[in-house]
Amino acid sequence: MPTLGFLKKKRTKDSQGSIDPPTSPARDSPTSPTVSKQLSGDGYTHSSSSGQTPVDSANSQTASQKAEPMQTSNFQQQISSPPQRPPTQQVPQQQNAASIQNIMNPAQSGDGGFPNGQIYQQTVTNPVRETKGKYTLTDFVIQRTLGTGSFGRVHLVQSRHNQRFYAVKVLKKAQVVKMKQVEHTNDERRMLQKVKHPFLITLWGTFQDSKNLYMVMDFIEGGELFSLLRKSQSQRFPNPVAKFYAAEVTLALDYLHSHNIIYRDLKPENLLLDRHGHLKITDFGFAKEVPDITWTLCGTPDYLAPEVVSSKGYNKSVDWWSLGILIFEMLCGFTPFWDSGSPLKIYENILRGRVKYPPYVHPDAQDLLGKLITHDLTKRLGNLHGGSKDVMTHPWFAEVTWERLAKKDIDAPYVPPVRGGAGDASLFDKYPEETEAYGQMGDDPHGRLFPDF
Repeated sequence: MPTLGFLKKKRTKDSQGSIDPPTSPARDSPTSPTVSKQLSGDGYTHSSSSGQTPVDSANSQTASQKAEPMQTSNFQQQISSPPQRPPTQQVPQQQNAASIQNIMNPAQSGDGGFPNGQIYQQTVTNPVRETKGKYTLTDFVIQRTLGTGSFGRVHLVQSRHNQRFYAVKVLKKAQVVKMKQVEHTNDERRMLQKVKHPFLITLWGTFQDSKNLYMVMDFIEGGELFSLLRKSQSQRFPNPVAKFYAAEVTLALDYLHSHNIIYRDLKPENLLLDRHGHLKITDFGFAKEVPDITWTLCGTPDYLAPEVVSSKGYNKSVDWWSLGILIFEMLCGFTPFWDSGSPLKIYENILRGRVKYPPYVHPDAQDLLGKLITHDLTKRLGNLHGGSKDVMTHPWFAEVTWERLAKKDIDAPYVPPVRGGAGDASLFDKYPEETEAYGQMGDDPHGRLFPDF
């Protein structure tokens, strides 16, 4: 049974349940043709893209006849109202974006397929960003704290050069070393620097001083999916809404896996909503490039795959298990193996593997969950010969037009009430500000451990 050394804290009972294109904060930071990304292990609040594979049209049409239509127009009204703020003009949504109903049973096109990691690479320019030495603390004005964690905190900042807002994650070197997270921290920077995808956070640059590490990322205004889930009246999402978010996560995992990257920390807390309601995966503190298998015990107890709990070697299949747990939590409001006792009880439940489905879970969703949350790696979807295609072509996803979703060519079921324009952080909790000054000069006993920052 694992210890808690590299695990995120166990959830409490309560916790269960068009803008201009982004630009670099530095005035003279050119983007040479691959990267980008954002946030990390602490997310904003807590501790711490293979050739195109066409969809079988006949199979897709047959499945779609059984699938529940993604009618999500009333979901926005079901969310409880946010705290009142002075009225300001609502930022308009993207023009020419199809409604969410248009991703189901679409008119057949010539390709009719969905993109996987390599297809996404073919349609998007991957810039290579040289970030070391590009930024310093004086390039930014710190506005407020967006979240805190075991190693530091995330700040909303404004660039002195282009006046745009960014999120800067600050990690205390001494704490990172003490918690033996040096490798994970360096991996996080390396993974973020390597990838670019519409549903992954963007890293613009990094720097360090004698005490801290700094990661400059896009500021994602809409808050966490976790908060949205808990705000909904039933603390769970309607089937079509959960499907929308699960589909975006599936595309992101497909992309990461095409680069041999395992994410290893999928959960609602690490999914941010942009101002149009689309997801961004953040917190890459446990992400790792693994061509075959790895053995590191890390993650959040409720979301750990049984092969991780039992200290066996594992591969990308753990992310598909976690996708199953995420879908279950979105549909039910709780995770399938949660227990109010110690994390050890959660591990016992995971190893036992008994999942009880509430009667309101759609049959197609239950079938998918049964094929994701399975101990048998020879049967777990995503880990079979078809890879992510097996997940994407499951009947529960029959309505989804993957290419359009990858382009964000649809409206999200919920648009965050970001009314204050750029830099509006009203959807994030408030925290006491850091009392220790940043940018201090002095001895740096740990700087050699982070050569790429």
